[in-house]
Amino acid sequence: MRYDKSPKTFEQQADILISRGLIANRNTLIEKLFFINYYRLSGYLYPFRKLDSDDYKPGTSLDIIMKRYEFDHCLRVLVFDAIECIEVAVRTQLVYKFSHLYGPFGYLDINNLPKLEQERYDNWINSLKAETERSAEKFVDHFNTKYGDRHDMLPMWMVAELMSFGTTLTLFRGVEVRIKQEMAKIYYITDAILFSWLNTIYTVRNICAHHGRLWNRTFGYWIKLPKPRKYPEWHYPVPIPREKLFGVLTIMKYMLNIIDPRNNWSQNLKELLVKYNDIPKRSMGFPDNWLESELWKDIQ
Repeated sequence: MRYDKSPKTFEQQADILISRGLIANRNTLIEKLFFINYYRLSGYLYPFRKLDSDDYKPGTSLDIIMKRYEFDHCLRVLVFDAIECIEVAVRTQLVYKFSHLYGPFGYLDINNLPKLEQERYDNWINSLKAETERSAEKFVDHFNTKYGDRHDMLPMWMVAELMSFGTTLTLFRGVEVRIKQEMAKIYYITDAILFSWLNTIYTVRNICAHHGRLWNRTFGYWIKLPKPRKYPEWHYPVPIPREKLFGVLTIMKYMLNIIDPRNNWSQNLKELLVKYNDIPKRSMGFPDNWLESELWKDIQ
């Protein structure tokens, strides 16, 4: 089917939303649409639609929608802060263990990354080369000036500072199982669970980086959790949902408490939820009794 819809003016966009039942001052709505894409705003309006209709439920107002929009922004900032801490910690541990096994340039030998096939390894190396060439970091210039006659790539602990989360994840995927297991022990979990968590956090990181919606998002896969027999706190008395944001927040809180036991991230999250206490937490997967979870009790 050919798409033949024409672009709408901000005034036309506002009229469409109002005609569907959105309660708003037309001029104010136009001002909002001037800076917030129509389809971006529609993502926050979607839960208010009537069943099998484009119309909105009675009482749906621009004030309610904008409050959720503002909450989601604050939530993304908070989540991104946690992800930065986790990313740096995981990369530090990974590079440290790998370098002590294979030396400063061990990553240039595909045999030291046995879980990567040749094409993925080549793409990974090329991405590191590109990051190095683009870098304006002083340490890159210093290394190239002093050692560039013998080495065209940085030692692992330097190139690590240029790695994106994606390239870090590829490194984790590629290393031998014993390194993954040693890293997983830091968090008292298996390497398969740690890999699942890192993949999930990477997905959420990309959502945050592109200013995507976190509130009421359902992820397309289930996060792996520790088994209930050995780790009942992940299942009782509060089951941790594996496809909703609350599950992601829980694993981030858990990792942060190990990385930095004095962090106040979870307290900041609680304060955000209190500030926006009319935002339905169930849309994010929060159980009604979430504060009874052993994994969250410390913020009460």
